[in-house]
Parts: sequence; structure tokens; C-alpha cells
Amino acid sequence: MKARQVMEAPGKVVDYVYFPETCVASALALTGQDQRIEIALVGCEGMSGTTLVLGDDRSPHSVYVQIPGEALRMEGKVFLKLLNDKPELRCYLLKFAQVFMVQAAQTAVANGKAKLTERMARWILMAHDRTVSDDVPLTHEFLALMLGVRRASVTVAMNDFEKAGLVAVRRGEITVVNRKGIEKVAGSFYGVPEAEYRRLIHYDTRAG
Repeated sequence: MKARQVMEAPGKVVDYVYFPETCVASALALTGQDQRIEIALVGCEGMSGTTLVLGDDRSPHSVYVQIPGEALRMEGKVFLKLLNDKPELRCYLLKFAQVFMVQAAQTAVANGKAKLTERMARWILMAHDRTVSDDVPLTHEFLALMLGVRRASVTVAMNDFEKAGLVAVRRGEITVVNRKGIEKVAGSFYGVPEAEYRRLIHYDTRAG
């Protein structure tokens, strides 16, 4: 899966469901004038196409690859047949849909109440949760798009993070150096959907 590869288009029938293995995808909402802001991340803990689990075949949101990598893919009609044939699978995936909605709600809280540094710390932690190393491939421009802020603001905040020894920044890549320190910056804006995931699915993505 390449960066910015589309998994779901807004208002279009979901033809395929993707199960990321090493890639990370963003769910984006349209905010007007063709501008989008991220509402949720999906990586190795989940899937695209949650709308199918909830009984619909499309969504007003878009989903596309943010961090390139690999994923498994299944045709939507095959996925729906599995849901109908295996109620236990539907029950399990409904738990993930619950976590996904909690994450989207927490993103709304962070967007409305958190400072940029808190939102950025939260995002770095969420991306780190879904990668196999401490290196997160990402440009300032893309992070600004995800957070709905100016690129210059992201650059200033990232420089502050680097000076504090929280991250190391190279062109197109952020390395997590002090995760505990980043968690301290994010504060209560990080952890609610993660705790819900562990409660419902009994799995920690970083612990394996």
C-alpha cells in the first residue's frame, strides 16, 4: 500500500475491506471547500470498512493510506457473506467498530479542547502504537493536513519536541525517543480509546 492510496472514497460503495499489517490509514471528514481533517487512525489493530459491519455500504468519510506498508484485502461482498455466515465474527468486529467510534469522539474532544502540542503528541503516540519500530515515516506537511493546522505551526511544535528530547526529526521521518515524555505532553487526550481497545479486544498492539 502506497502513501495516499485510497481505501474508501466518500459516498462510494465499499468494494474492498482492508486489514492493515504494516501500513497505517487515516479516516478523514470533509470540512468544507474540499478541506479534510483526520477523525481516526487505523493500523494493525483494525480494518477499513467498518460501515459494512454496521449494516451500510458506504460512508461520507474517506480512508486512505498515511504510512505505506502492507495490508490484506477482501472483497466487500465476500466480507458481508462471512458476517452473515459467522455471527461470532460480526460480534467481534462490532467491538472494533465501538473502539473506532470512541477514537473518533476523542479526536473531536482533542480538536476542540487540546493545544496543538497536546494534539500532536496524541497523534505521534497513536501512530507509534501502529508501527513496528520507533521510526514513523511522516512529513510536516502531511501531519499539518491531518491536524488541520498550518505547516509552519507543526514545524515550530516539532522543533520544541526535538529540543525537549522527545523525538528525533529527519526529512520525512519522526523517531520516538522518549515515549513517556510524549505521553505526559498528551495528557488525558491520549488513552481513552486505547483502554477501550484493551478492554474489548484484550490485545496491546505494541506489546503484541
